[in-house]
Amino acid sequence: MGVAYFYHLTRRPLEETLAMLLSKAMGAGWRVAVRGTDAARLAWLDERLWLGAEDDFLPHGLAGGAHDADQPVLLTTGEAANNAVCVMSVDGAVVSAEEIAALTRVCVLFDGNDPEALDVARGQWKALKDAGASAQYWSEESGKWEMKAQT
Repeated sequence: MGVAYFYHLTRRPLEETLAMLLSKAMGAGWRVAVRGTDAARLAWLDERLWLGAEDDFLPHGLAGGAHDADQPVLLTTGEAANNAVCVMSVDGAVVSAEEIAALTRVCVLFDGNDPEALDVARGQWKALKDAGASAQYWSEESGKWEMKAQT
């Protein structure tokens, strides 16, 4: 049974935190789907991930290509075609309790400086908690990531 980790971003931008989490997931040998709500936004994230340091190279691709199933990290607005064991939700992309139970990890990244993003994340937390999903809330408010709550 998987766990949802909610990451409340207040100090670092999404693309930096996402790259850090993807690097850790790749180090664990996980295949990852980054699920967003907007194809243009995912294309922007795709560009940012290619700009990382050479020693932090993150092999990835945008969904819709001929090799989606081969991608260790697939950026998508829908279901992952790469047999992901981890889904990273950005920009309020939907995740379900059933999905959390079936995966190793789900990460929900949200901008703590955006009131709308906070409302969406709070709604996701409540819905998943009410559905019996296991979840943890992580904050970087102190300058380092700390778990502040869990279900």
